[in-house]
Amino acid sequence: MKSEFTFSSLESQLGKALDFGYRVMTCNDYYEKKSAGLKKIIVNRVDVDLSVKKAEKFAEIFENLGVKATFFIRLHAPEYNFFSFENFRIIDRLINTGHEIGLHTEVLDQANIWKKSPADCLLKDIEILQKTFDINIHGCASHNGVTGINNLDFFKSNHLSEFGLRYEAYDGTEDFGLFYDSLYVSDSRSRWKCYYNGRLIDGDNRSLAEHIDTLPPKIYLLTHPDNFFVNHIYE
Repeated sequence: MKSEFTFSSLESQLGKALDFGYRVMTCNDYYEKKSAGLKKIIVNRVDVDLSVKKAEKFAEIFENLGVKATFFIRLHAPEYNFFSFENFRIIDRLINTGHEIGLHTEVLDQANIWKKSPADCLLKDIEILQKTFDINIHGCASHNGVTGINNLDFFKSNHLSEFGLRYEAYDGTEDFGLFYDSLYVSDSRSRWKCYYNGRLIDGDNRSLAEHIDTLPPKIYLLTHPDNFFVNHIYE
């Protein structure tokens, strides 16, 4: 695992972006301000796949830099219980320090495993997350787990507004559509990957800091706290 996936490296890379004049914002901020023709922005998305504890370390980095992020939380992860004392405290901290919370939905996985209506599953999850933390959920991101089911398929035939949502992280609608109108940079275990306007750029494994040198007008940054560490991945 390369040292560039240390927490300190992430802080340094985002710091470089700020030095280059980039504005860092949440997904909902982008939704609300898209019509303003934003340039030199980084939409800061964090998918909390495996570790809420490491998400708190991300929050510390963002607070040091004075930037915000959207943290997408799973409700049915076998790896963590978002209701636990410590995880609740951390998520509550994220909210109280101005970060956006979204739902990292596994709607078709749930429906398939439980033999339930996927729409009912999604509505209940949104309600649970909103009531637990007394917040409004504006967006969701479809989790890609081990079932082989693409949860994003649910939104091909179901409109976000039916569930009180503004955006799905990969939706191609005119209202959001960020994945298809940006340089998308994501951590991918041992290396970075990128898409340009929705198309994978094969062999381009440049880090966020390396992309900053070319001054792309819109960067959609996706990171996963469980991929980062202080000294090594097994700590």
